[in-house]
Amino acid sequence: MYKIVFSKRAVKDIELLKQQPALLRKAKSLVEVLKNDPFQTPPTFEKLVGDLEGLFSRRINVQHRLVYKIEGDVVYIVRMWTHYQ
Repeated sequence: MYKIVFSKRAVKDIELLKQQPALLRKAKSLVEVLKNDPFQTPPTFEKLVGDLEGLFSRRINVQHRLVYKIEGDVVYIVRMWTHYQ
């Protein structure tokens, strides 16, 4: 079991997700996957490159991504709204 920690930006993103219940449900299910095993597939994840190297991404929908990093047994949720802003 991994510990989940949300960044300040991710907490603000949750408020935006609450306006769209389907997105919020999907995001919550992805967080549950990350709690159990952040390397689990499906759903697939993507290792990010460039300025975002060291981070991982999973799709919430076509536009929005859940971006996170893993340090030991802690998963840090960085963003949950836009596509890599």
